[in-house]
Amino acid sequence: MNTDVSVIIPTHNRRHTLERALTSVVQQRHPPHEIIVVDDGSTDGTADWLRSTWPAVTLLEQDNRGVSAARNRGIARSSATWIALLDSDDAWHPDKLAHQIAALRTDGRCRLCHTDETWYRNGVRVNPRQRHRKSGGHIFMNCLPLCAISPSAAVIHRDVFEDIGEFDVSLPACEDYDFWLRLCAREPVLYIDDALVIKTGGHDDQLSRRYPAMDRFRIQSLLQLLETVELSPENYRAALDTLDGKLTVYGNGARKRGRADEVERLQARRDALTERTD
Repeated sequence: MNTDVSVIIPTHNRRHTLERALTSVVQQRHPPHEIIVVDDGSTDGTADWLRSTWPAVTLLEQDNRGVSAARNRGIARSSATWIALLDSDDAWHPDKLAHQIAALRTDGRCRLCHTDETWYRNGVRVNPRQRHRKSGGHIFMNCLPLCAISPSAAVIHRDVFEDIGEFDVSLPACEDYDFWLRLCAREPVLYIDDALVIKTGGHDDQLSRRYPAMDRFRIQSLLQLLETVELSPENYRAALDTLDGKLTVYGNGARKRGRADEVERLQARRDALTERTD
């Protein structure tokens, strides 16, 4: 088994956290084959700082197009068999990649391995809720309510992107939710029940703050999944039930905000799914 790993770090105006992220990568007991940072239109001097301070890192620059476009570009530029994603405000335990590659080598069939994580919000450690609990195996059902895998915790075989596609650039948020659904509808994943990722939150520029009512993007993702991916009858029914629940809650709020036309368009797509299964 080839164990080379390309690390992809998208970033936008996160020079103040990027140092910690990069340091955690170079301190890995299983050294990566390459580190690729995609600067997604930063205006805080990130690119110049990287060129002068981290010359061994491959730097790709682009206009601000969002995290999906940045991740996709880094993946396309990478050359290793395995892709490890890292958000620029997160960091890794030194044993992360070593444990994941060992687990993937032992399993021999899974194409994604993820780990548990430690959460910090505004510098204070917080305990995730039960609904955020991670797991392995066939976890499609776990992926339906909300994102069940953290990008910074995932190591993915590059063939996965050829088989199911890239991150969806039409989704400004919940792009990871969308990707995990497409993957987990097809195959099981490995999970290491050790907190090998330090995940930070509370930033003013977090997507959850920039885009309220995040379920609108999950609804879009569920509709696309049901329209385009061949699901087992059980998974199809579960995805449809989840879609109905999210449509009801989001629709009530959207109508109050004068967005009834949007709700009607979404409902029409959902109704077409019902017709397809009759």
